Amino acid sequence: MKMRNRLASMAFAVLCLPGVPVVSAIAADLPPLSHSLTRQAPKPAPALKLKDLDGQPYDLAQLKGKVVLINFWATWCPPCRREMPSMERLSQTLKGEAFSVLAVDVGENADTIETFTGQLDTTLTFPILLDTRSRTMQAWKVAGLPTTFLVDKQGRIVASAIGGREFDHPEMIRAIRELLGR
Repeated sequence: MKMRNRLASMAFAVLCLPGVPVVSAIAADLPPLSHSLTRQAPKPAPALKLKDLDGQPYDLAQLKGKVVLINFWATWCPPCRREMPSMERLSQTLKGEAFSVLAVDVGENADTIETFTGQLDTTLTFPILLDTRSRTMQAWKVAGLPTTFLVDKQGRIVASAIGGREFDHPEMIRAIRELLGR
């Protein structure tokens, strides 16, 4: 695990050249982000109890009554890095509604994440949670990064996706607003 973290940090350092925005430096060579989630029969979401970058605890069970977008990601994952700004735009678009975004970083430490977020052109206002030992990722049966889940107001997974997404796309916003009852 330590070797993987070192390799990811080295790759991150290479990608973060001075004066080059992180997202645009890697976006040119990658396919476009998708804008849909796959609907599924509702099933209870596994437990999710993690701390954020400041040590503040978060518990998905306490967010019942809200629609929650949960995104499992890592700084070394190019599509994960690309989708972060759109996740922030989605969060701002639905600000004040019964909606939350939780970004679960898998296997990295706060310093690595803060270095990455400091390179973005936008400030992220949603919580970034730390799954340093990947236990939550395993409980949620995440097979690849990024993986996103949409949890309804009753705490059930109703949609998911593997791969990068453009979260503020009108189709994505419409699907979330349907769950919000608007």
